[in-house]
Amino acid sequence: MSEDDVLFGYRLQLLDYAARTTVSEACRTFGVHRSTFYRWKRLVERHGLEVLRPRERRKPKMPNQLPAMVEERILAFAIAHPGLGPRRISSELRRKKWGGLVVSPNGVWRVLRRHGLNTRGRRLALVAGYRAPYEPPREPAPEPHIEVSRPGELVGFDCFFVGRLRGTKGAVWQLSAIDCYSSFAWAELVVCPNDKPQAVQTSRLARRVARDLQRAGWRLERVLCDNGNEFRGEPFRQTVASLGSRITYIRAGRPQTNGHVEALQRLILEECWRPSFARYLYPRYTGLRRELERYLAEYNFDRVHHGRLTNGRIPADIVYGARKMEAR
Repeated sequence: MSEDDVLFGYRLQLLDYAARTTVSEACRTFGVHRSTFYRWKRLVERHGLEVLRPRERRKPKMPNQLPAMVEERILAFAIAHPGLGPRRISSELRRKKWGGLVVSPNGVWRVLRRHGLNTRGRRLALVAGYRAPYEPPREPAPEPHIEVSRPGELVGFDCFFVGRLRGTKGAVWQLSAIDCYSSFAWAELVVCPNDKPQAVQTSRLARRVARDLQRAGWRLERVLCDNGNEFRGEPFRQTVASLGSRITYIRAGRPQTNGHVEALQRLILEECWRPSFARYLYPRYTGLRRELERYLAEYNFDRVHHGRLTNGRIPADIVYGARKMEAR
């Protein structure tokens, strides 16, 4: 018996009880106002007892709601890229290769909330197949402002611990570098038998950065890094000096000074490493290297950046397409 049948029987009992007693007694017993009783009675006299059955209400029309096809496209893109937020999803869906769907970031967020995927943790949990633990909200970090005017003027370096993987002898670290003007990024995975990166490994990254900038017509002018041994070591200092650059060390306990590379490492963690570890049962070193190379190719050559200096441009267009200037 459905709820409509129960309600229909309740109204029939009200009419029957009113016929055997009085209207006031029946309404007081069943908790119904007398005006409602007389309205039902007039309807019964005109249309019969079936009129007392609850009527099905028409589904409300929402003229501003997105079509089902657009919602499916948004959900499919969000699940395929669980590390991206509503603003980035909205920006990517506007591009021709994704169909040119014009949906505001707020509209994307509402679609994700309607399906219980409005947080990055829930999307990653869906990909991994388990419920992610609750993460308390974080305080927004202060917005960094570094004044640079050309690529290569300031490049931030840092290291990030990835973990210990099966088949590798030692800890796996990520060496990162980013040009503060164009947001063009470099990153590579290295195996450290002594559990810490060495100055020789960071020196190779510095030479790679200088070589790529030189091919684009720029010069590595200044390096910004922390006070770790991998940057304080003599091989790294000599390498930077041989490249015609100088080193600036940030103050101890102030990682936000090197905020560009810190933001890059957080972005790679959220959009590359966490989806990769959720996707693979046993992550391998070679597989993670391929994932990182694929992510950096999209990050540098295909992704629109909305930073204060990039302002909706692609990093590769800034480095390889801007007018070259002689470094001071």
